[in-house]
Amino acid sequence: MRTELASEPSELGFPNEDFVSVGLPASGLGGAVVVLDGVTPPRGETGCVHSVPWFTARLGGALTELSLSRRDLPLREVLAAAIRRTAEAHADGCDLSHPRTPQATVVVARWDAETVEHLVLADSVLLVERADGEVDARTDDRLARIPRERLRSAAFVDANLRNREGGFWTAAADPGVAARAVVGSVPRDGVRSLTALTDGATRWVEVFGRGGWGDALAVVRDRGAEALIAEVRALESADATARAHLGPAKTHDDATVAHLRL
Repeated sequence: MRTELASEPSELGFPNEDFVSVGLPASGLGGAVVVLDGVTPPRGETGCVHSVPWFTARLGGALTELSLSRRDLPLREVLAAAIRRTAEAHADGCDLSHPRTPQATVVVARWDAETVEHLVLADSVLLVERADGEVDARTDDRLARIPRERLRSAAFVDANLRNREGGFWTAAADPGVAARAVVGSVPRDGVRSLTALTDGATRWVEVFGRGGWGDALAVVRDRGAEALIAEVRALESADATARAHLGPAKTHDDATVAHLRL
C-alpha cells in the first residue's frame, strides 16, 4: 500500500484549518483516511473561545480513532460519536448553539479485506478510482445547488442555510448532522485508489476547469499531491486581479490532498 499526503495553508504564516490523517491497523487488512476542511468564520462573534484548528484537530483525531477502533459502527455513527466527543470537550464556556461555532466539512473512507466504505459531508470530495481506471467522484452537492446570490450574505447563510433544511450541512456540535452525510460502499477488489481533496484543491476542477476528476487524479498519481496544489496556487495568483474565475471568493484557500493506492 502507498500513501501520499500534502496540505498547505492559504498563506504562509496563517494557520492551516484543514486536517488529514491515515490510520493503518497492525493487522494489515484495512485502514482509514480522514480529511476535514475547517470553516473559516467571518469577523465577529462565534460563541466559542476555541479556534477552528483546535476544532479540526479534535474532531479529526476522534474520527481517526473511532473509524479504526469501532469497525462495528457504520460511518454515520462514527461521525456522530466523534462530534459528540468534540462538543463535550468545549461545552463548558462555549455557546455550541451559535451558527458559527467551529465546524468542518468531512471525508472519511474506511476499508478492510472485503469492502471500502465512504462518508462525505459538505464540499470536500472523495475520488474512487476503480480497478478499470474509471474515476467516480463521491460528493455532497447540496451547497453547490444553492444559487450563488443566496450565499453572498454571511448573516443570511447563517440564519437560513447553514445546517438547515433546504441548505447545507457541516460537522459542528450537533451529532444529528451525521445522519445527513452521504455514505456508500463498494467491494475492495473493485478499487485501485482513493483520493480525498478539500475544496482548496478541488478548485483545479471546480473553479479553474483545468480538467475533470480523472485528470486531477492523473496529476496526483503521476506528479504528486503537491503538484496539484502548486498548480492551483499558480492559477489563483494569475487570477488575483481579473478574478475571471475566482469572482468574490478569497484568492487562496487551505488545500489538502490525500492519495492512497490500495
